[in-house]
Amino acid sequence: MVFAVRERRTLRYNYMKNSELRPLDILILLKKITSSGAFMSYRELASSLHVSLSSISDSLSRSCLAQLVDCNKQKVNVLALEEFLVHGLRYAFPVKVGRVMRGVPTYISASPLKEQLSSGSDAYVWPSRLGTIRGQGIVPLCPNVPQIVDKDAELYNLLVIVDALRIGRVREREIAASALHKFIEDYGKDEC
Repeated sequence: MVFAVRERRTLRYNYMKNSELRPLDILILLKKITSSGAFMSYRELASSLHVSLSSISDSLSRSCLAQLVDCNKQKVNVLALEEFLVHGLRYAFPVKVGRVMRGVPTYISASPLKEQLSSGSDAYVWPSRLGTIRGQGIVPLCPNVPQIVDKDAELYNLLVIVDALRIGRVREREIAASALHKFIEDYGKDEC
């Protein structure tokens, strides 16, 4: 009897521990909806995102449980992902704008939102030695994002949109949601 209770507690703990979405999960899903990431193997995803192979596997298992990818962990459920990004991301992974520092432009300081929104004199950056401008620091979804986006413009644009969804005001979030919707409309059309 005691063993059964302990076993149930352990199972419940492991389920809760392994079922919560993490920022890396969002990064991997965003990579999978890019044209270069749609058909990547786990090994290629791990290499392009500078994470371990087991991290990719664990992440896609969590995403499958959250119904953000299919059971084969290959095709992203873009409708569910879009809904989560637009309505839940800023609550699940909140961020505060930090002090002025050198970094990689993001939010309304980078394309595709830079052209639609005026940032005035304010610049926003992911802190990084690789940065080209000084601005208010925003912690990226994952620490390795500034290194990844240097080689992947499509993922960079998606992460900029995601930052607008995380910290933007109503108008900025609406523009970002529209940009995200346009981006993912084409996901999966090449397979037919």
